[in-house]
Amino acid sequence: QVQLVQSGGGLVQPGGSLLLSCVVSGATFRLVAISWHRQILGTQRELVASITSGGTTNYADSVKGRFTISRNNAANTVYLQMNDLKTEDSSDYYCTSRINGRTYWGQGTRVSVSS
Repeated sequence: QVQLVQSGGGLVQPGGSLLLSCVVSGATFRLVAISWHRQILGTQRELVASITSGGTTNYADSVKGRFTISRNNAANTVYLQMNDLKTEDSSDYYCTSRINGRTYWGQGTRVSVSS
């Protein structure tokens, strides 16, 4: 059974940093691509960053230069390092992966950026 389990997040002041983690089980991790999305209540989920099985990354324009997605295949984990956080980054963040034709989501983690 595929599971994505997230950790990290919390409350931080503008300009601060947070690290999100997503541990994947039940799949051959090194073969899967992982994405991070975010969603503010009542709005559509927005793609924040993605990383392919080969390590190619992609970012939303709004986070380029501030966020870094990375993966550790030995630990079955994908990370989202978020630096220089802004109030508009406040959202619920989800990791996701499409595996064997099905899309799986992490449980979500809240990031709040406020002074």
